[in-house]
Amino acid sequence: MEYHNPVLLKETVEGLNIVEDGIYVDVTFGGGGHSKEILKRLGANGKLFAFDQDPDALENTIEDERFTLIHENFRHMKRFLRFYGVKQVDGVLADFGVSSHQFDVAERGFSTRFEADLDMRMNQKDAISAFHVVNDYEEEELKQVLLQYGELRQAPAMAKEIVEQRKEAPIVTSDQLKKVLKRFLQHKKENKVLAQIYQAIRIEVNQEIEALKEFLLQTPDVLKSNGRLSFISYHSLEDRLVKRFIRNGLFEGEPERDMFGNFEVPLKKVGGLIVPTREEIKINNRARSAKLRIAQKV
Repeated sequence: MEYHNPVLLKETVEGLNIVEDGIYVDVTFGGGGHSKEILKRLGANGKLFAFDQDPDALENTIEDERFTLIHENFRHMKRFLRFYGVKQVDGVLADFGVSSHQFDVAERGFSTRFEADLDMRMNQKDAISAFHVVNDYEEEELKQVLLQYGELRQAPAMAKEIVEQRKEAPIVTSDQLKKVLKRFLQHKKENKVLAQIYQAIRIEVNQEIEALKEFLLQTPDVLKSNGRLSFISYHSLEDRLVKRFIRNGLFEGEPERDMFGNFEVPLKKVGGLIVPTREEIKINNRARSAKLRIAQKV
């Protein structure tokens, strides 16, 4: 079983417009597919730094003197690059979301396909797991998680049901959670609704939206002039943030205007939205929701 089949491999790496002696960052190393492709295009003096918070990913490290793997969340990118003496880079690649490996290892608790303890931590040293979200959050907090991150209309009723049921006994496994929420899982839409519930809890457990915002805000400072960003998103929450940041350099409101009335923004988009071909989706079904956006520092 492959650790992770990289999505839009050629398009994402080509989006970086790699220069042979440049410095690049792959902030979602995973199985190393994108990193290996970057290294193929770098010369002897090029450098590649990669980040991954999952201890399992460390086993995929690449033996290459041009390569450094940093076991940290990408929200700390700027700080750790400076630790290695790097202030600016020529390009940053990110493949957001959960790796195939994390989905396929039942005990990690990411997949709706398996019976497993409620976990969903990308970094298994983190204190907060899916168990804590489901069993310890107040009803209002649970409702907000399901509403904001799962975009579930029935979030209030779901949160109420969870709180009522856990009074009897803790909800420990994914199968128990499914049983608690059974009345919301209509036969034809069961898999879709379950996926939204799991997504919401996973995003909360791993602070994915907060981490993404922190990371994006660092990119203009880290990029050299004309440096490139190449980002793959898998759900609308991520993609909206990426798209808006590329356009405005902000997540809310409008950027400041210069003396001529033009918006002052740090990035400009390169090309249009790129999605996988039918052929790629046939080979790798998990690619079906992928959206690639490329930007360049102004």
